[in-house]
Amino acid sequence: MAIYTLPELPYDYAALEPVISPEIIELHHDKHHAAYVKGANDTLEQLAEARDKDAWGSINGLEKNLAFHLSGHILHSIYWHNMTGDGGGEPLDKDGVGELADAIAESFGSFAKFKAQLTKASATTQGSGWGVLAYEPVSGRLVVEQIYDHQGNVGQGSTPVLVFDAWEHAFYLQYRNQKVDFIEAMWRVVNWQDVAKRYAAAKAAGNNLLLVP
Repeated sequence: MAIYTLPELPYDYAALEPVISPEIIELHHDKHHAAYVKGANDTLEQLAEARDKDAWGSINGLEKNLAFHLSGHILHSIYWHNMTGDGGGEPLDKDGVGELADAIAESFGSFAKFKAQLTKASATTQGSGWGVLAYEPVSGRLVVEQIYDHQGNVGQGSTPVLVFDAWEHAFYLQYRNQKVDFIEAMWRVVNWQDVAKRYAAAKAAGNNLLLVP
């Protein structure tokens, strides 16, 4: 039985036009995201077989594959809900997301400075990767991470609350090689209500990373 399943989109393929075309949404979700789900499940089966046979010759590759596919599945699952056709702008207290707005200002100095950092981190990823706003539980602050592939260059324990997919499959059919233009357009569809909920949940979980006896 599969452990991981492909989540349904929270909107139809055309919901994010003109920022993201229906063709991209369909291919991205139904093909690329589905492949990460399958990859994670296949790798779990291979690891189970390795345990049963006590055959560990491929352990390094299997662990790397699990991290890659599972992280891809998790990030994409957040990505779809981070966007809405009615989104954009910035988080404001009058919209019920004042706690998030205050956290961004405290962590980065201002929304404008945060936007600039996440935009640059997303647009300048070398090869494939993501720009991510994450809650870092040790300091209790928000940080921007530039993730390579799906899992590299990540601070341990941080929880992603806003993710920008900077892989070519996320934009190439529509934006060609203009990754910067795609990232700039992404700000028009950010679902701040979803981001605020993720931030509140991550903050409520608290810092349990550095427990001592």
